[in-house]
Amino acid sequence: MTAQLSSSYTLTVGEVAADSGVATSAVRFYERHGIVRAERTSSDQRRFSTDAACRIRVAKVAQRVGLTVREIAEVFAALPDDPGPDDWGGVAETLIREAEERTAALRSYLSEMRTGARLCDL
Repeated sequence: MTAQLSSSYTLTVGEVAADSGVATSAVRFYERHGIVRAERTSSDQRRFSTDAACRIRVAKVAQRVGLTVREIAEVFAALPDDPGPDDWGGVAETLIREAEERTAALRSYLSEMRTGARLCDL
């Protein structure tokens, strides 16, 4: 029996890795955590959707903002299989909001540390 792949699931692990600038092991890591999805061929090879490299590049940005892989997977869970510009715009808004909240928290921590109080008392 031959597995029927969706038409958008055509990329190999190596192609996704090259397009996203990560190692093949990182592609499999992101798959394990729900950042990207793959289907299996009849010979049990992974085939990724055409937006897999974009998802990984955006995930790397989100990690630099400070989101965990689990948090990124939650953000991506709302994306349709073939996200459009508006869908990615929603992700960008989420990442911007998170970055601003985290930046505000860091500024607050810096202010507290500059008070001269003992660090363990902050």
